[in-house]
Amino acid sequence: MPSMTHYATGDRGTTGDIRQHHLTIAREELESFRIHVDRDYARSLSALIEGEIIPRLMAAHAVDAERLAVSDSEWSFDDADIEALAPLVMRVDADALLAHVEDILDRGVTVETVMVDLLAPTARLLGEYWEDDRCDFVDVTMGLWRLQEVVHEIASRAPADRVGTQHRYRALFASMPGDQHSFGTVVIDEVFRRAGWSTDRICEAHRSDLLDRAGHGWFDMIGLTISCDCHIADLASNIAALRKISSNSRVCIMVGGRIFSANPGLAAQVGADGTASDAKLALEVAAKLVRQREREAAACS
Repeated sequence: MPSMTHYATGDRGTTGDIRQHHLTIAREELESFRIHVDRDYARSLSALIEGEIIPRLMAAHAVDAERLAVSDSEWSFDDADIEALAPLVMRVDADALLAHVEDILDRGVTVETVMVDLLAPTARLLGEYWEDDRCDFVDVTMGLWRLQEVVHEIASRAPADRVGTQHRYRALFASMPGDQHSFGTVVIDEVFRRAGWSTDRICEAHRSDLLDRAGHGWFDMIGLTISCDCHIADLASNIAALRKISSNSRVCIMVGGRIFSANPGLAAQVGADGTASDAKLALEVAAKLVRQREREAAACS
C-alpha cells in the first residue's frame, strides 16, 4: 500500500492530476501493446504467405528454368491451390493479391484460365466459408471486392480475342435480385467479352431493370446467375417474362450458379435453354445455342 498512500497524500498534485497521470501511463502501455500485437500479426501473416501460400502456389505451377509458356491443356489448378488462395484474398490488399496472380500469369497461364479455374472457385469457397461461419460477411465482401479488382486489372492488360466476321454476338448478364455477391457475373462477362462478344452486365438486377434492358436492347443470349437457392422460386416467371419482352424473339437464355452445377436438369425446369458449370463451358454452350437458333431462323425464311 505504500505507493497508493504516496499518491493520496498529494505528493503528485490534485486528484485530477493523479487520474491524468494514470491515463497517460495506460495510453502508453496500450500503445506499446498495440505495436507489439501489430508486429506479431505482421510477422505471422508474412510467415503464412511466405512459408505456406506462396510455396504451394509456386510448387503447383512450377515451370522449367527458362520459364517457357505452357498451353492451357498442360495446366490445371487443384483444390489445394484454391484453399491456399482463399485466406490470402481476405488478408492482403488488392495490390498484393494482384502481384501473386501476375506471378502465375508470367508462367504462361492465360487470363481466362486464371479467372475461371482459380479466381472463380476461390470466390465460391469464400461463400462457403461464410455459410459455415468460418468468417464474417465483411471478410467475404472485402475478399470478393479484391478478386473483382484483380479480374478487371488482368483483363484490361491482356488483349481480347478479335472475331473475324462483322457480326458480333451480344449477351446480357445479370445476377438476380437479393444475391449478395455478383463475382460470378463479373467473371463470365469478362470471359465472353474477351472471346469477341459484345456484353452488358447488371449486378443485383431488379426484375423491372432486367426487363427494361432486355426490351430496349438486342441480345442473342441472356445469362442469369443465382448464388442463393432461395431465389430459384421466381426464376421461371422471370425467364418467361424475358422471352415475352425481348427485342429478339429467338433469344437464348442460360442460367448458372452452384444450384445448377449440382442439378443441371433444373435449368430446363425453370425454362432456360442451357447451363454450364463454369464460364468457359458457358461460352461454348452459348455459341452452340445461338448458332442453332440462327440455323432454325434461316430454315424458316
